[in-house]
Amino acid sequence: MAKVLIYTTATCPYCYRARRLLTRREVAFEEVRIDRDAAQRQTMLERSGRDTVPQIFIGERHIGGYDDLVELDADGGLDELRDP
Repeated sequence: MAKVLIYTTATCPYCYRARRLLTRREVAFEEVRIDRDAAQRQTMLERSGRDTVPQIFIGERHIGGYDDLVELDADGGLDELRDP
């Protein structure tokens, strides 16, 4: 199963919504707070080409932000990532 990684900040409402959606869908994820670690922010920028949060990855695949995650979920893309 591919690992889900989400880059976030403490005050981002879309980050909160993304975490809530993943939790509700029972998808395990790792959260990286870029407001606490400048090196991780730079890594996010290099990987995604974007400077906004959240930035979500499934394995090496860049999903995008919250709206992209919602679209993926609507297409059934999160079903295969559920914890057993």
